[in-house]
Amino acid sequence: MTYVISPSHKALTALGDPTRRALFEAVAAQPRSVADLAKTQPISRPAVSQHLKVLSDAQLVSAEPQGTRRIYRLNTAGLEALRSYLDQFWGDALGAYGAEVRRRTQPN
Repeated sequence: MTYVISPSHKALTALGDPTRRALFEAVAAQPRSVADLAKTQPISRPAVSQHLKVLSDAQLVSAEPQGTRRIYRLNTAGLEALRSYLDQFWGDALGAYGAEVRRRTQPN
């Protein structure tokens, strides 16, 4: 099966960075503002904002204006798309593995 570059590709690429992954996990634990996230990371607020933009472009987080702040939370639609991709990928991989095991164990 051929896998097309999709939003899931962007999500996997975004989560490949350890800082973005840490920010993603922090937002998964609790919706947070850039200022709150910057307190938990050894990077500046502008750097946090840049990482959140990548996560947002990958449809992993979304921002909701709240006064002068933006609160970042998980984007459930983006996560569902990523999960569907991974389910398909692993289903295909396990199916191929099962077929190979059956092929090797069948008498000649």
